[in-house]
Amino acid sequence: MLLDKAKKYYDKSYDLNCAETILYAANEEYNMNLSKETLKTMAAFGGGMAVEGVCGAVSGALASLSILFTNERGHESDRIKKLTTEFFTKFREALGNENCRELKPKYRNDEIRCTVMIETAAKILDEMVTREQNHKAE
Repeated sequence: MLLDKAKKYYDKSYDLNCAETILYAANEEYNMNLSKETLKTMAAFGGGMAVEGVCGAVSGALASLSILFTNERGHESDRIKKLTTEFFTKFREALGNENCRELKPKYRNDEIRCTVMIETAAKILDEMVTREQNHKAE
C-alpha cells in the first residue's frame, strides 16, 4: 500500500523532503523502476519549492501521475490535465489548501513534521492510480 511506503520514506533516517518521499514511495509501490537521477528531480520541490508555494507532497504526487499516465508529453491528450485537476481538487477538499505557507501552520509541527500532507497525498494518489490502472485493464 502506498501509504505504508510513504510512512517508510518519511522516516527521519531517509531524510527526504515531502516531494521526494511521495515519488520514492510511488516508485516502490508501483514498480516504476525510476533511476536515481529521476528520483533526484524532486529535491527542489520540498518546502513548496523552497518558497512555501505548492506543497511538495502535491508535487511528488503529480510527478508520479505524470510518469505513470503520460506516454511521451503532456499535450498528447487531456488525461494528465484531468488527473492533475482531480488531484488538486481532492487535496484541497481534504486539507483546505495546497499551499505550503497555508498548510504548515495548520498541520505541521516539529514532532510529526508534514505527516498530514504526506499521508493525504499518498491516500489520494493511491486511490487515483488504482482506479486508472484498473480502468486501463478493462
